[in-house]
Amino acid sequence: MENRSSRTAATPHLHSPRRSAPSKALLMLLACGTSLTLSACNSQTQVKKGASSQPAKTVQTPAPMTPVNASLLRERAIEIIEQNSVNPDASLRASATGAAAFVPGRLRPILEKGLQDTNSGVRGVTAMAIGRAQVKGFDDRLVPLLRDPEVITQVSATYALARTGGNVDRSPLASWLLNDPSPWVKRHAADVLGLLGDKSALPLLKAAAREKFPGISSEQMRILQLMLAEAMIRLGDDAQRPVIRAALYPSAPEELEVAALAVAMIGEVQDREASAQLVNIAEYKDSTGRAYPAEIRLAVAASLAKLGMTQGYFVADEYIANTSAVVRAQCAYVYGVTKGPENLAKLQRLMEDPEPLVRISAAAALLGSSAKP
Repeated sequence: MENRSSRTAATPHLHSPRRSAPSKALLMLLACGTSLTLSACNSQTQVKKGASSQPAKTVQTPAPMTPVNASLLRERAIEIIEQNSVNPDASLRASATGAAAFVPGRLRPILEKGLQDTNSGVRGVTAMAIGRAQVKGFDDRLVPLLRDPEVITQVSATYALARTGGNVDRSPLASWLLNDPSPWVKRHAADVLGLLGDKSALPLLKAAAREKFPGISSEQMRILQLMLAEAMIRLGDDAQRPVIRAALYPSAPEELEVAALAVAMIGEVQDREASAQLVNIAEYKDSTGRAYPAEIRLAVAASLAKLGMTQGYFVADEYIANTSAVVRAQCAYVYGVTKGPENLAKLQRLMEDPEPLVRISAAAALLGSSAKP
């Protein structure tokens, strides 16, 4: 694919790419393909950097499934979502409940329970999933969330009501973005403003991008600036695309988290001119022969798939047996977005993984994918 970006041939500048890896929170974002879990479940938690993941032994590509087996596999995916919708771990419960929106006809009771969950993060994730899927009929459950103790859940409820035709005042989004002290709330408000598609929000987003926001760390500010740029691109401001492209090239290990987020955004905003840059990142090796961490390469494969280049499932094949459950969960997401009948058997394997996070991610990937046998 032709790439007209001025940085097409640029080489990533990274010192010892395996010395540090994206945080667990961001990896869950990449594994699930959404900012919901990152924004809602971790809004009050300071996450730590994790160790980088190493490639594991690759696997042979299994033969495509029969239609009957594929149907049985879908039923197994639904069973996994049902089981984990009552998981004691709130982050796993949120992931399962969010995935229920892929099949609202079958799993509507799970969505109803999710909106009334004792954990605010689960309530927020459920609301966002309902909004993204535009599942109607939840106004009576969503309206009370506009007064939720957690502001970030109020943002999610506003989005869900706006997307499903409910009567909701969107004006608090401006105050949340500009005045709330939490960087998580600001980021979520920016994301929602972009997702809602109302171009009248562009001046507000531009104003926020000029603010310094004292009290927010430089790392959090970099992420907020990316979120604002993504939102503005969604509203038609293509001049913001270089902001995201520039973040693809970390100059230090601690910038890997921002780079991973930027990689995911390239696919979200359909920036096809940056596709060659993503390929460069996937193929890059430093002077010692080391590539970027698994999490970055998998994010590249998923982002390219969203740009129509679905051949990147082989990257997931390299890491499907990785010792990190989060990386295996990210592999499942890659199999879902790269689609293809040959991925069903791989998702079946991951749906029987010993770790519930991996099982949920594989089930969600299958239910959200249009792959056919």
